[in-house]
Amino acid sequence: MAMSVPRIVIAGLSGDSGKTIVSLSFLTALRQRGLSVSVFKKGPDYIDPAWLSNTAGTLCRNLDTFMVDPAVVSKRFVDHAVDSDIAVIEGNRGIFDGRDAEGKHSTAELSKLLGAPVILVANATKVTRTLAAVVKGCIEFDTGVKIAGVVLNRVAGKRHLSVITDAIRVRCGLPVVGAVPKLGDDSALIPGRHLGLVTPAEFGTGAANVDGAVAGKTLADPVGGMTAADLDKRLMGIAEDHLDVDAMIEIAHGAGPLEETPTDEKVGKPGSVKLGYFKDSVFTFYYPENLEALERHGARLVPISSLGDEALPEIDGLYIGGGFPETHAEQLSQNRKMMESVKSAAADGLPIYAECGGLIYLARSLRWGEKVHPMTGVLPIDLEMHRRPVGHGYAMATVDKPNPFYPVGTSIRGHEFHYSGVMGDGDELTSCMSLEKGVGVGGSRDGIIVDGTLACYTHVHADGVPTWASSLVSNAAEYAANRNNRVA
Repeated sequence: MAMSVPRIVIAGLSGDSGKTIVSLSFLTALRQRGLSVSVFKKGPDYIDPAWLSNTAGTLCRNLDTFMVDPAVVSKRFVDHAVDSDIAVIEGNRGIFDGRDAEGKHSTAELSKLLGAPVILVANATKVTRTLAAVVKGCIEFDTGVKIAGVVLNRVAGKRHLSVITDAIRVRCGLPVVGAVPKLGDDSALIPGRHLGLVTPAEFGTGAANVDGAVAGKTLADPVGGMTAADLDKRLMGIAEDHLDVDAMIEIAHGAGPLEETPTDEKVGKPGSVKLGYFKDSVFTFYYPENLEALERHGARLVPISSLGDEALPEIDGLYIGGGFPETHAEQLSQNRKMMESVKSAAADGLPIYAECGGLIYLARSLRWGEKVHPMTGVLPIDLEMHRRPVGHGYAMATVDKPNPFYPVGTSIRGHEFHYSGVMGDGDELTSCMSLEKGVGVGGSRDGIIVDGTLACYTHVHADGVPTWASSLVSNAAEYAANRNNRVA
């Protein structure tokens, strides 16, 4: 069944082109107009989607054709876009950048998969007419990509804008639908740190900046006192003063029909098992689809604060996602009651699945500069923070050892982005994943196993690893049954 979904991809010529600020400003303007918006982020990412969700007032979904089959990506897009007035998709890196020279899994390929026109965000710093040549090259590089307009970023002045606009109009046949002036460093709006922007959960809280703290500094107020309302006002100002919002909406309405039918998946009895997950300013890296898949398979999700709660509630399983435990290491280690509760539950066989930040939390300790912070001690590893990424990018793993969650032989496509690494050679670790691509815990291995706990640096997406959610819920149900039998 063909359906029409107005949609637009906001892509860049490179990373740091300004597409996130343009996307957030455009979303702010759409919300102010009373339009219902669905919002998406291309590729594996947690922080940009959190900001997109925060600004749009609805959950941002990730669209990644490496981790998830393209046919499933297309269906998920329709599922979440069909009832909205307009769908906005933010790209990543440069528009044609992918895993290889053919640009597999690039923003360009995603735009073709979804039949979505593209707004190209171009950094205009120290360039005029040459930028038209670059845009022209993008148009001709892949004629299957519908580049429909350009937003210029970091424009120096009226003459600068006039020359570039005329050149792009004449030589490329495209309208310039926005011209954002130099705003200074983008961190003047949203501060950054080692994994990108700070999260909305930490915005304005005075959370330490890792890079500064390694050098013996902290960032007491990362946004100079800016509140969420201040940020919203500035984004609205950018949209009103520097974007042709009407023209961008018109481009979105130029997208053709999609041959997809929305799905309605329902699996299991809701609330049959209680599955806890850390949800606070420390642990925020969860794909919505992962949490939703757990619910579809019968889990009743129980949010837990690693900072504010002193003990685990009565739960049948625990999921600890990623986040920034390194920036909160001192606060986390001071909450020994929670750490002891988690350690005791793990020893009792509670099914625990931990990713990246969760792995850090379950380690014995974390060294950061000259300080060593005691962690939970579920895993027999000590970690240290490095100045550069230890693992960054997609990961490909094969499960080759028995474990609580994955059948042997399972192929996993995920991603990793961590500055922490295992101290020592890790020979004593029991792991269950062999890595074809990625770093993991070292030695081309990932997936540390201790009793009913599995911890890995690799993040998975539930749509790409269908057995993940069902295994976690079934393990939790088995644990609950055994506990009830012991009580009886």
